[in-house]
Amino acid sequence: MDFFELSDAISKIRKNNKISQQTLSQDLDISRATISAFENAKSSDIGLKKVMQILDYLGYEISLKEKSTFPTFEELRDA
Repeated sequence: MDFFELSDAISKIRKNNKISQQTLSQDLDISRATISAFENAKSSDIGLKKVMQILDYLGYEISLKEKSTFPTFEELRDA
């Protein structure tokens, strides 16, 4: 997953849970402009701490896995 996929996934999760950017902004004390720029992949300097706060708020977490040398099914499908 790259930065663009992460920001898109978080945006979709937020929308599916019917949480506005304004609500997220107020609850986490992160500017709505920062959230909007992140979700639209227009700013990559949001910082890991803020991304982790957003994910936690939405009930998600990041987990690490070793990168495979083989392409995933999704990568093959999208090629």
